[in-house]
Amino acid sequence: MLDKVQAAIEKIRPALQMDGGDVELVAVEEGGVVKIRLQGACTVCPSIGMTLQYAIEKSIKENIPEVTRVVNLEPRAENHA
Repeated sequence: MLDKVQAAIEKIRPALQMDGGDVELVAVEEGGVVKIRLQGACTVCPSIGMTLQYAIEKSIKENIPEVTRVVNLEPRAENHA
């Protein structure tokens, strides 16, 4: 299922990148839970919830019915050491 989810994300990615954002697939877990991490402009956009639910999650679920939920993880902290 990982390859299917990655392919679905690749379809969405250009639209996110047009607005300065991106998405990283972190994991696909048992029970159909997909974990992603929004990046770039997506991390500070006031529409992050709508983007996640109506663009990313909807697209993934339409292509892969086994997916039950898409969860956005917190952005990684930059290591400045």
